[in-house]
Amino acid sequence: MNTLVFDIETVPDTNLGRQLYGVADLNDEAVGRIMFFKQRQARQTDFLPLVQHRIVAISAVLRTGEGELHVFSLGDAEAPEDEIVRRFFEGLDRYSPELVSWNGSGFDLPVLHYRALLHGVNAERYWENGDNDREFRYNNYLSRFHWRHLDLMDVLAGFQIGGRASLSQVSTLLGFPGKLGMSGEQVWDRYLAGELVAIRNYCETDALNTYLIYLRFQLMRGLLDESRLTTELERVEENLEQSASPHLREFLEAWRSAGHGG
Repeated sequence: MNTLVFDIETVPDTNLGRQLYGVADLNDEAVGRIMFFKQRQARQTDFLPLVQHRIVAISAVLRTGEGELHVFSLGDAEAPEDEIVRRFFEGLDRYSPELVSWNGSGFDLPVLHYRALLHGVNAERYWENGDNDREFRYNNYLSRFHWRHLDLMDVLAGFQIGGRASLSQVSTLLGFPGKLGMSGEQVWDRYLAGELVAIRNYCETDALNTYLIYLRFQLMRGLLDESRLTTELERVEENLEQSASPHLREFLEAWRSAGHGG
């Protein structure tokens, strides 16, 4: 079975903000400030409601059933949101992979729902619950307790809010690189500075951290033994060694500095 580990990066949907707050004449930066201010007033946090997020990057690690490994982002850096959202769901329709995320149930997938709804994206396979394909009746993408989508943060926390941990902390715990040069809180400022490539690179390293944690989880589940885990980790290392992308080489060096391979 194909495994697709994914992550998204978002910014405020300033078009929605202009409509919500009647500020059609303001630029994105000013509208974003208003959206954050309104959210602080209402909830004492800058974190916007999920419906107010716009996706600027979707990145993934794909491990195919044939043993190939790919690290990539959907579309090019200038691709419009509707294209990258559509490509995400087209991939699910075509390959029906096991989805793996970190907080995908709480953030990434609900945001994708709203954006697909906005752009009129067909996501038939994703919403399958067994009516047309019996294999999805007891194992689909929608149920929190099914495994076709594995939200590692939720599962490792025992489905308890108090047990949740950040991707950065768990990555560091296990000797993986964690965050390199950016965090989610910085994405809006980097977006305003026109640094879309840097955002995509950051998103790819988050997907890589999630994939490495996933491999360790598969060992804990008994679906990998120590020998197969080593083989899979070496596959990742070889992929990064062969990459011409500086951010992936940086990830590899940080991983080796933490004691892996090399």
